Amino acid sequence: MNDSDNNGNRSWWESLRFFSLERVLTWVSLGFKRRDFRALLRYAAILIALIGVYVLVFQAIMAYEGQQHSWVTGFYWTLSTMSTLGYGDISFTSDLGRLFSILVLLSGIILLLVLLPFTFIELFYEPWMKSRAANLVPRSVPADIRGHVILTFYDPVASALIDKLQQYQYPYVVILPELAEVMSLQDEGIQAIYGELNNPSTYQQAGVERAAMVATTRPDIVNTSVVFTVRGITDHTPVIATAREAASFEILKLAGCSRVLDLSRLMAEALARRALGGSQFSHEVGKIDDLVIAEVDASRTSLVGKSWQQAQLETSVNIVGLWIRGNFEIGQQENTIDANAVLVMAGTREQLKEFDARYQSRSASLESCPVIIIGGGRVGRATAAALKRRGIESRIVEQNSERILDPDQYVHGSAADKAVLQRAGVDQALTVILTLRDDEMNIYLAIFCRLLRPDIQIISRSSVEKNVAALHRAGSDIVMSYASMGSNALFNLLQRSDLLMIAEGLDVFKVPVPAEFAGKTLMEANIRQRTRCSVIGIDSNNATMTNPGPESILPLEGEIVLIGNPAGEAEFLKLYPSAKLL
Repeated sequence: MNDSDNNGNRSWWESLRFFSLERVLTWVSLGFKRRDFRALLRYAAILIALIGVYVLVFQAIMAYEGQQHSWVTGFYWTLSTMSTLGYGDISFTSDLGRLFSILVLLSGIILLLVLLPFTFIELFYEPWMKSRAANLVPRSVPADIRGHVILTFYDPVASALIDKLQQYQYPYVVILPELAEVMSLQDEGIQAIYGELNNPSTYQQAGVERAAMVATTRPDIVNTSVVFTVRGITDHTPVIATAREAASFEILKLAGCSRVLDLSRLMAEALARRALGGSQFSHEVGKIDDLVIAEVDASRTSLVGKSWQQAQLETSVNIVGLWIRGNFEIGQQENTIDANAVLVMAGTREQLKEFDARYQSRSASLESCPVIIIGGGRVGRATAAALKRRGIESRIVEQNSERILDPDQYVHGSAADKAVLQRAGVDQALTVILTLRDDEMNIYLAIFCRLLRPDIQIISRSSVEKNVAALHRAGSDIVMSYASMGSNALFNLLQRSDLLMIAEGLDVFKVPVPAEFAGKTLMEANIRQRTRCSVIGIDSNNATMTNPGPESILPLEGEIVLIGNPAGEAEFLKLYPSAKLL
């Protein structure tokens, strides 16, 4: 073998030795850094002391049997017996010696075969695996990313917001201080990084100075810490926070928050807007620029029995579609307006006033029966206040006596009790609103209310989006998702985009006219057939054209307002990616 071969073998051997030693030292040091070793020292002390006692007893029993062995032999026998190797070259002849052997054997099984592996795993192997995982988890975003949204929590609101951001091709990242959750989200394809929320370097590594927005939906105290930490780095990046307590609004603003959202109030406003009754004939449910979205109970109009096409030709407003038992249908020629339907209309306030004056049925009673609100929590109380602003009375059914503020407005008892609901006026009410946080209870109550009153309007809150379909099946006419409401509210604050959620599964959104449609008519663009979204307004030169006809021209630098379900919205953006929310 030549010198070069010897040098190569020596180099390979030295590298192997160094690599192995390095790994062992790293492994040991990681374990020592992450655990309290008092338990380990206690375990080692007990084991050494027990071995010493066993060696002494071994010598004593051997002398009793007339055998003579060295101390090394006693140590050898003790270890071989405790480790269950039991070579058998040294053994006792008396029953006392054999009983002692059994004791040594059992204690060895417990100390060496049971406790030692668990100690090894807990103090060394597990910390090492966690450290390796932590090194693999990303802690920063790419240096070239900008205009992204930074989230500090992954809850139903954040999940719905991420879906919306992906749909409109906005980059994002979720910062989480829980290593396991970051790894789990990474496996699901969610962009997440690991970092402490009160550490400025976390946000620097997340590119906060290049971000379009920071949104934090954690508890108020944590949100305040996030806002204060971000403001120590940058003053220009908008920071949006949610708040649960009224006192937190001023604190968050003082910490530097750009906008504080009360999602419970937003949910209450949305629920109240959908309730039937009151002195108003049609009622506004949303607004984008000069375009007002309104609804009216078809049974209170003179349009019942007419086709959608006929009603559309007669009215100056755009009858976009109809709510029928919780399902929204874009207006089609074959649709007939049924008494149980709710018409969704778009137009200016003047056009809606004209509609009210012309199409209000003379037989329709304007007397308002109290709306029944089930649940006297924050959302329930805020819903009652919103209804009062609309001139509609309400009765709140609440089981918790501590929440009852006004005995004249509240009905104490369980909403699952027929007698309680009857005391609240379920036999005369036009609408019942379910505001409980428990979706399963809302499903139960929706079924119960539908059995009591097949013709009553049921509006329900949903805490989790996946329960929306179940609430509709249970009998709810309208379901408002807390997650979707919160995500849309946050999304609306991103670069001043215009996105309005009419109800779960129905959005109104404004986008630039796609370049391929500039100069074409609505008939030529054929947007409705291609995407299942209906154009309800065209913006050009700071003016909004409502109820555009098929011959309306789509301007080159104009904007269009569309209404559709999430599937249609996603299809539109897929076909026309240049049309990004403003």
